[in-house]
Amino acid sequence: MHTNNIILILAFLGLFQGAILSIYLITLKTGNRKLNIYLALILLGLTIRIGKSVLGYYTPLEAWQRNIGISGIFIVGPFLWLYGLTLLEKYKISSYWNYLHLLPFLLFILLFAVIPSTGEFETYWNYGLVVFHLVIYLLLSWLILIRNISKSSKKKLHWYRNILIGITLVWLYYLGNFLNFKMHYIWGPIFYTFLIYAFSYLFLNRNSFNLDKYDSSRLDSNSSKVLFAAIKKLFTDEHLFLESNISLKIVAEKLTTSSREVSQAINENVQQNFYEFVNQFRIEKAKELLIDLKYKNEKIATIAFDSGFGTVTAFNVAFKKNTGITPTAYRKQHL
Repeated sequence: MHTNNIILILAFLGLFQGAILSIYLITLKTGNRKLNIYLALILLGLTIRIGKSVLGYYTPLEAWQRNIGISGIFIVGPFLWLYGLTLLEKYKISSYWNYLHLLPFLLFILLFAVIPSTGEFETYWNYGLVVFHLVIYLLLSWLILIRNISKSSKKKLHWYRNILIGITLVWLYYLGNFLNFKMHYIWGPIFYTFLIYAFSYLFLNRNSFNLDKYDSSRLDSNSSKVLFAAIKKLFTDEHLFLESNISLKIVAEKLTTSSREVSQAINENVQQNFYEFVNQFRIEKAKELLIDLKYKNEKIATIAFDSGFGTVTAFNVAFKKNTGITPTAYRKQHL
């Protein structure tokens, strides 16, 4: 009984977080509003479907209630596909014909009171239709990802890939139920809970709502890679990171390009901002100096300044963030 209560709490936490995340995305003013709404509807569809599983596990549901819950999947597929087209191919969803993909959802909702849900053959057929409907859109969405591997930024590709993996795993779980594989039914909602919190973590830590930041840029994926290689070579050959006043403008002038394109190339290829990128070189230099016998008796401040940092505090914070230990501890471990 105690275990069931814990499972119930976890499942409802996931549903609550999914609903809150959907509302947040719908009301979010920054970033691409259309993308935010599509993602919100994907999460809402999953929340409706998973909510049916949770409630059905703990309390008997009427046939119409089960049908409304199952209908959530008919939202997920189309908006997953539209999300990929808009995110990776900048597809303009201007025609109302695109929304005909929601026709199965509308029909299911209109007929929810008469659609069989009694466990007989008709129910098996209807459930199979739902599973088949989602896999069609999953395949179309994976194709969008594959054909844009060399065209879109890594950040967008990784983000969309992670969403596809999560929803594919949810689909595989329900496919197992459809095929009568022996699975504990409630583990689907539990998996969804962890999936939602993983999404939430990515949203908060990777600023995933602002994926269209460089949409107006003329720099495509291949040009971004070429520019990034030039930036890296410049830092390696000329040791620009040792200059405490290094800036995007200085790097851009040396490469005869714009500051925005330098920032974009770094962000898209290593998912770092400019100063994170610079500090990475500085920290590698600091590591060399910390274990150099010539610097054995030098103060940490000297190491910091000789590595390009403007202050000791900035050096200590950046070093510990990168390595997990302080410069002093690093020196003791390696000397």
